[in-house]
Amino acid sequence: MSLPHAILTALLEKPSSGLELTRRFDKSIGYFWSATHQQIYRELGRLEREGAIRALPRQGATRGQKKEYEVLPAGRAELARWTAASQDPKPLRDTLLLRLRAAAVVGTDGIQDDLHRHLDLHRRQLAEYEEIERRDFPPGRDAVEDRLRHVVLRAGIDLETFWTQWLERTIEELEAS
Repeated sequence: MSLPHAILTALLEKPSSGLELTRRFDKSIGYFWSATHQQIYRELGRLEREGAIRALPRQGATRGQKKEYEVLPAGRAELARWTAASQDPKPLRDTLLLRLRAAAVVGTDGIQDDLHRHLDLHRRQLAEYEEIERRDFPPGRDAVEDRLRHVVLRAGIDLETFWTQWLERTIEELEAS
C-alpha cells in the first residue's frame, strides 16, 4: 500500500502531472520506491476517485494539456495517518544471496563474474548518491524537511556502502579458494 503514499508525498511537495511524477520518481523517490508510468497513472485515477487528490483546473485551452494533480485534505490526512502508523521491517529477499547459497551446493561457475558486475553497479549507485549529497545538501541546510530528506539519502549511501564492502570481501573470499 506504499505507492499511493509515495504519490501523495510527491504531490504535497509539488502538484504535478502523471508524466512529471514519473520523472520525479526516476530522480528521487524511485531510488527506494520504484513505480512504472502505468502504475502511477492507475494510482492517480484511484486516488482521484477516492477523493484524496484532484486535477487542478486548467488554464486556457485544454487540448493536449497535461492534467496536474494536487492533494486534498482527505489525502493529506491519509498520508499523516500512514506516516504515524507503526510498521515492522520487511524481511530481506535478495536473489544474489540465494544464488550464492545455491552455489554452495551446485558450484560457483559464473557467479564470480556476476559478483564483479554487482560490485560495479553498487559502486556507480554509491557515486551517484554521493554526488546528490554534495549537490543538494550543503552545510547549513538545517530545516527539518531538509534533514529528513538527507537521512533518506544517507540510508541509500549507507546501504550502497554496505553492499560495496560486502561484495569486495565476498569476491576476495571466493578468489582465495
